[in-house]
Amino acid sequence: MSRIIDKVDVICEYKSDGSLIPMRFRLLNDDGVYEAYTIKGYRQLFNKETYTTPDGVYVCSKDKVFECRVLILDMYRTVRLYFNMDRNSWKIAI
Repeated sequence: MSRIIDKVDVICEYKSDGSLIPMRFRLLNDDGVYEAYTIKGYRQLFNKETYTTPDGVYVCSKDKVFECRVLILDMYRTVRLYFNMDRNSWKIAI
């Protein structure tokens, strides 16, 4: 199971059709210092039903799920960003 962080800051871009493009995110490390990461590539996962992701996050049709490639310590890692449109909040699964 992945580590889920409920409070993450995300910089995103809105396209003219209203869709989101995540660009960067930052989160607090264990020392209380912000670490920022640039998203090198992403894809949005679409699903019309409610389900539980492999990370253990329960999502519904109002949630947007992005699978992102990030360069961390000279290695590419895949993380998932979750955007809840009702609460206007982001989560990340590392």
